Amino acid sequence: MKPRLSPKRNAAMTLFEVGIIVAVAMVLVVVFFPRMGKLRRNNTTISCVNNLKQAGLAYRVWAGDNGDILPMGISVTNGGAMETIQTGDAVAPFLVMSNELSTPRILHCPADLAHSQALSFTSPVGSRNVSYFVGADVTNISAKPLLILSGDSDLELGGVPAKSSLHSFWTNDPVAWSATRHIRKGNIGLADGSVQTVNSSQLHTYFVATGLATNRLAIP
Repeated sequence: MKPRLSPKRNAAMTLFEVGIIVAVAMVLVVVFFPRMGKLRRNNTTISCVNNLKQAGLAYRVWAGDNGDILPMGISVTNGGAMETIQTGDAVAPFLVMSNELSTPRILHCPADLAHSQALSFTSPVGSRNVSYFVGADVTNISAKPLLILSGDSDLELGGVPAKSSLHSFWTNDPVAWSATRHIRKGNIGLADGSVQTVNSSQLHTYFVATGLATNRLAIP
Protein backbone atom coordinates (compact mmCIF):
# COMPACT_ATOMS: atom_id res chain seq x y z
CA MET A 1 0.00 0.00 0.00
CA LYS A 2 1.46 3.38 -1.01
CA PRO A 3 1.77 6.07 1.75
CA ARG A 4 -0.63 8.94 1.37
CA LEU A 5 0.93 12.32 0.67
CA SER A 6 -0.53 15.32 2.50
CA PRO A 7 -1.17 18.39 0.29
CA LYS A 8 -0.33 20.69 3.23
CA ARG A 9 3.11 22.32 3.41
CA ASN A 10 5.20 22.36 6.54
CA ALA A 11 4.18 25.53 8.43
CA ALA A 12 7.58 26.06 10.04
CA MET A 13 9.59 29.06 8.77
CA THR A 14 13.05 28.70 7.39
CA LEU A 15 16.02 30.51 8.89
CA PHE A 16 16.03 32.75 5.84
CA GLU A 17 12.43 33.82 6.45
CA VAL A 18 13.13 34.46 10.14
CA GLY A 19 16.12 36.60 9.17
CA ILE A 20 13.98 38.66 6.79
CA ILE A 21 11.40 39.34 9.54
CA VAL A 22 14.09 40.34 12.03
CA ALA A 23 15.70 42.66 9.48
CA VAL A 24 12.38 44.34 8.67
CA ALA A 25 11.65 44.78 12.40
CA MET A 26 15.04 46.40 12.94
CA VAL A 27 14.45 48.80 10.06
CA LEU A 28 11.07 49.79 11.49
CA VAL A 29 12.64 50.42 14.90
CA VAL A 30 15.38 52.59 13.38
CA VAL A 31 12.88 54.59 11.33
CA PHE A 32 10.03 55.06 13.80
CA PHE A 33 11.65 55.03 17.27
CA PRO A 34 13.31 58.47 16.86
CA ARG A 35 10.02 59.86 15.57
CA MET A 36 8.18 58.48 18.58
CA GLY A 37 10.76 60.05 20.88
CA LYS A 38 10.36 63.39 19.13
CA LEU A 39 6.58 63.12 19.38
CA ARG A 40 6.81 62.46 23.13
CA ARG A 41 9.11 65.49 23.57
CA ASN A 42 6.70 67.66 21.59
CA ASN A 43 3.78 66.48 23.74
CA THR A 44 5.62 67.26 26.98
CA THR A 45 6.59 70.70 25.64
CA ILE A 46 2.96 71.46 24.78
CA SER A 47 1.84 70.33 28.25
CA CYS A 48 4.55 72.47 29.85
CA VAL A 49 3.49 75.53 27.83
CA ASN A 50 -0.13 75.01 28.86
CA ASN A 51 0.92 74.74 32.52
CA LEU A 52 2.74 78.06 32.37
CA LYS A 53 -0.17 79.71 30.56
CA GLN A 54 -2.54 78.60 33.32
CA ALA A 55 -0.09 79.79 35.97
CA GLY A 56 0.23 83.12 34.15
CA LEU A 57 -3.54 83.50 34.07
CA ALA A 58 -3.70 82.76 37.81
CA TYR A 59 -1.10 85.48 38.41
CA ARG A 60 -3.15 87.99 36.43
CA VAL A 61 -6.44 87.10 38.13
CA TRP A 62 -4.82 87.32 41.57
CA ALA A 63 -3.16 90.64 40.73
CA GLY A 64 -6.47 91.96 39.41
CA ASP A 65 -7.89 91.53 42.90
CA ASN A 66 -4.85 93.17 44.50
CA GLY A 67 -4.28 96.43 42.66
CA ASP A 68 -2.18 94.81 39.88
CA ILE A 69 0.39 93.72 42.49
CA LEU A 70 1.63 90.13 42.39
CA PRO A 71 2.20 87.89 45.44
CA MET A 72 5.93 88.72 45.28
CA GLY A 73 5.06 92.38 45.95
CA ILE A 74 2.68 91.96 48.88
CA SER A 75 3.77 91.08 52.40
CA VAL A 76 2.89 87.77 54.01
CA THR A 77 0.80 89.55 56.65
CA ASN A 78 -1.39 90.91 53.85
CA GLY A 79 -1.77 87.56 52.12
CA GLY A 80 1.23 87.74 49.77
CA ALA A 81 4.63 86.08 49.54
CA MET A 82 7.06 89.03 49.63
CA GLU A 83 9.20 87.87 52.52
CA THR A 84 9.17 84.17 51.66
CA ILE A 85 10.20 84.69 48.03
CA GLN A 86 13.25 86.61 49.29
CA THR A 87 14.42 83.43 51.00
CA GLY A 88 14.22 81.49 47.74
CA ASP A 89 10.88 79.84 48.47
CA ALA A 90 9.52 79.33 44.94
CA VAL A 91 6.47 77.47 46.21
CA ALA A 92 4.99 80.25 48.36
CA PRO A 93 3.57 82.41 45.50
CA PHE A 94 1.75 79.38 44.09
CA LEU A 95 0.32 78.47 47.49
CA VAL A 96 -0.95 82.03 47.84
CA MET A 97 -2.71 81.62 44.49
CA SER A 98 -4.12 78.15 45.22
CA ASN A 99 -7.70 79.30 44.64
CA GLU A 100 -6.82 80.73 41.23
CA LEU A 101 -4.74 77.71 40.23
CA SER A 102 -7.39 75.18 41.38
CA THR A 103 -4.93 72.28 41.21
CA PRO A 104 -1.18 71.92 41.86
CA ARG A 105 -0.91 69.48 38.97
CA ILE A 106 -0.12 72.33 36.59
CA LEU A 107 2.99 73.17 38.64
CA HIS A 108 4.71 70.00 37.41
CA CYS A 109 6.21 69.61 33.95
CA PRO A 110 5.71 66.04 32.62
CA ALA A 111 9.31 66.07 31.35
CA ASP A 112 10.63 66.83 34.85
CA LEU A 113 11.69 63.49 36.32
CA ALA A 114 13.36 65.09 39.34
CA HIS A 115 10.05 66.32 40.76
CA SER A 116 6.66 64.70 41.24
CA GLN A 117 3.11 65.87 40.70
CA ALA A 118 0.94 66.83 43.66
CA LEU A 119 -2.72 65.93 43.26
CA SER A 120 -4.31 68.46 45.59
CA PHE A 121 -3.57 71.59 47.59
CA THR A 122 -5.14 69.87 50.60
CA SER A 123 -2.02 67.68 50.85
CA PRO A 124 1.41 69.23 51.51
CA VAL A 125 2.79 70.87 48.36
CA GLY A 126 6.53 71.53 48.44
CA SER A 127 9.46 72.25 46.17
CA ARG A 128 9.49 68.58 45.16
CA ASN A 129 6.17 69.23 43.37
CA VAL A 130 7.12 72.38 41.45
CA SER A 131 8.99 72.44 38.12
CA TYR A 132 9.05 76.21 37.55
CA PHE A 133 11.14 79.10 38.85
CA VAL A 134 9.61 82.40 39.96
CA GLY A 135 10.93 85.83 39.08
CA ALA A 136 11.49 87.26 42.55
CA ASP A 137 11.53 90.88 41.39
CA VAL A 138 8.37 90.78 39.28
CA THR A 139 5.92 92.53 41.56
CA ASN A 140 3.60 94.52 39.27
CA ILE A 141 1.71 92.80 36.47
CA SER A 142 1.50 95.91 34.28
CA ALA A 143 4.77 97.79 34.92
CA LYS A 144 7.04 95.84 32.55
CA PRO A 145 5.22 93.27 30.40
CA LEU A 146 8.48 91.63 29.23
CA LEU A 147 9.70 90.72 32.70
CA ILE A 148 10.15 86.97 33.11
CA LEU A 149 7.55 85.82 35.58
CA SER A 150 8.23 82.09 35.59
CA GLY A 151 9.77 79.27 33.56
CA ASP A 152 11.34 75.83 33.53
CA SER A 153 13.67 75.51 36.51
CA ASP A 154 16.29 73.30 34.84
CA LEU A 155 18.70 76.20 34.35
CA GLU A 156 22.46 76.30 34.22
CA LEU A 157 23.99 79.49 35.61
CA GLY A 158 27.62 79.98 34.68
CA GLY A 159 27.67 76.43 33.36
CA VAL A 160 26.55 74.98 36.70
CA PRO A 161 23.08 73.44 37.27
CA ALA A 162 21.04 75.81 39.43
CA LYS A 163 20.09 74.29 42.77
CA SER A 164 17.04 75.03 44.87
CA SER A 165 17.66 78.54 46.16
CA LEU A 166 17.34 82.26 45.36
CA HIS A 167 19.77 82.96 42.53
CA SER A 168 20.95 86.43 41.59
CA PHE A 169 22.96 86.99 38.43
CA TRP A 170 23.99 89.87 36.20
CA THR A 171 22.04 90.24 32.97
CA ASN A 172 25.13 89.44 30.90
CA ASP A 173 26.07 86.38 32.94
CA PRO A 174 25.82 83.10 31.01
CA VAL A 175 22.48 81.36 31.49
CA ALA A 176 21.35 78.26 29.64
CA TRP A 177 18.94 75.35 29.71
CA SER A 178 20.11 71.93 30.75
CA ALA A 179 19.55 68.83 28.62
CA THR A 180 17.35 67.10 31.21
CA ARG A 181 13.86 68.18 30.08
CA HIS A 182 13.40 69.75 26.66
CA ILE A 183 16.88 69.10 25.21
CA ARG A 184 18.54 72.50 25.65
CA LYS A 185 15.25 74.34 25.21
CA GLY A 186 12.73 75.58 27.74
CA ASN A 187 9.62 77.65 28.36
CA ILE A 188 9.26 81.04 30.02
CA GLY A 189 6.13 82.88 31.08
CA LEU A 190 6.22 86.65 30.72
CA ALA A 191 4.39 89.25 32.78
CA ASP A 192 2.14 90.02 29.79
CA GLY A 193 0.68 86.50 30.06
CA SER A 194 2.44 85.00 27.04
CA VAL A 195 4.60 81.87 27.09
CA GLN A 196 7.65 81.49 24.87
CA THR A 197 9.57 78.33 23.98
CA VAL A 198 13.19 79.37 23.52
CA ASN A 199 16.70 77.98 23.24
CA SER A 200 19.55 79.09 25.50
CA SER A 201 20.64 81.95 23.24
CA GLN A 202 17.09 83.30 23.04
CA LEU A 203 16.70 82.91 26.80
CA HIS A 204 19.69 85.19 27.35
CA THR A 205 18.12 87.73 24.96
CA TYR A 206 14.92 87.73 27.01
CA PHE A 207 16.85 88.38 30.22
CA VAL A 208 18.60 91.31 28.53
CA ALA A 209 15.21 92.61 27.36
CA THR A 210 13.96 92.87 30.95
CA GLY A 211 16.10 96.00 31.36
CA LEU A 212 17.18 94.84 34.81
CA ALA A 213 20.84 95.02 35.81
CA THR A 214 20.41 91.81 37.78
CA ASN A 215 17.84 89.04 37.73
CA ARG A 216 16.75 87.13 40.80
CA LEU A 217 15.07 83.77 40.42
CA ALA A 218 13.63 81.53 43.11
CA ILE A 219 14.26 77.98 41.96
CA PRO A 220 12.45 75.08 43.66
